[in-house]
Amino acid sequence: MAEVTAVRPLTGAALTDALDDVARLRIQVFRAWPYLYDGDIDYERKYLQSYRDSDKAVVVGAFDGDRLIGASTGAPLTDHAEDFAAAFEGSGLDLAKIFYCAESVLLSDYRGQGVGHTFFDLREAHARKLGYRKCAFCSVRHPAEHPMRPNNYHPLDDFWCARGYERMPGVIAQFSWKDIGEEGETVKPLQFWMRDL
Repeated sequence: MAEVTAVRPLTGAALTDALDDVARLRIQVFRAWPYLYDGDIDYERKYLQSYRDSDKAVVVGAFDGDRLIGASTGAPLTDHAEDFAAAFEGSGLDLAKIFYCAESVLLSDYRGQGVGHTFFDLREAHARKLGYRKCAFCSVRHPAEHPMRPNNYHPLDDFWCARGYERMPGVIAQFSWKDIGEEGETVKPLQFWMRDL
């Protein structure tokens, strides 16, 4: 197992400088279950533009020396309001009061060292510092009988519950991306989870 030497929050210019590496990590890590994402760098740069544009965004970077080997992103949910408005419609929640913990990606050789908890700890601390009192994220949902689901796959539900997150009934976003081996994009449901800070 390779060693993670540092995990730290990146904002401002440091965040911007890291985004191409974040894009490459997303493409590499999200090829695996449960995302099966067949990504490309141009799409990633467009997707990550919202983090460049937001003065409240954070990237928590995990490093082996100077090399970024993992990253976790976060920003106000209102920075993604267009994507998530339909999911939260009728929930009665004020999106302006929710901090969105987006994706976490970590190369497999560096897992099992507590980085997942640190990713959440530092994003939640960033949200609190900005005055947010709720954090939310979403996870992709596939049918249990999906043909590409590995036999040894264990969902992260227990990990998220232990951190105080709860599944939000009926708050489900719809996103499209191209799966490995598919001709075009297909729609996937993403279940939202949330906790009070």
